[in-house]
Amino acid sequence: MNDNTQRDLTEGEEKKVNFLADLIKYALIAAVIVIPIRTWIAQPFVVNGSSMDNTFRNGEYLIVDEISYRFREPERGEVLVFRYPENPSKYFIKRLIGLPGETVIVRDGSVIVMNTENPEGFILREPYADSRTFGNVAIDLSEDEYFVLGDNRIVSSDSRIWGPLPKKDVIGRPIVRLLPLSRSGLFPGTVASTTITGS
Repeated sequence: MNDNTQRDLTEGEEKKVNFLADLIKYALIAAVIVIPIRTWIAQPFVVNGSSMDNTFRNGEYLIVDEISYRFREPERGEVLVFRYPENPSKYFIKRLIGLPGETVIVRDGSVIVMNTENPEGFILREPYADSRTFGNVAIDLSEDEYFVLGDNRIVSSDSRIWGPLPKKDVIGRPIVRLLPLSRSGLFPGTVASTTITGS
């Protein structure tokens, strides 16, 4: 074996070592960036079922913001992603209707909210609701509970069925709809305002 052949082999081995070192370095950098983001800031979520039709459809791919609610409280009308209180291994997506300390009444197809500012109650006008709100329910929320409903009320399993949502189970809110591309966008499910009418 001549010196040129030996030099070629050495250079080839060095390239392989450099490539592996670069690969490991980039994998570590990616892990350092991605793992904290996935753990504390945002995570993917795939919609399963039709309880939020037509706002969110089965199979849509969302990115959920997990950090905003560490700095502020969720607001009425926002869409929440949370752990299902009766089985925390499952994740649900619903719309926030009732806030801590309020009373929520579902009656004759309407949602009525009572609080200190509106002791007589007000009827929510809900342009996002895809079907009539069935059931007759009255729930008093404690200071660490929410009342949530699916937008497609006829098929949704929500607070009418399993009761209030504890604050501790809230994960975050959808901030990006990635797929399908035809429906992609920022802050999906956001409503300009939740308007009300007198009771």
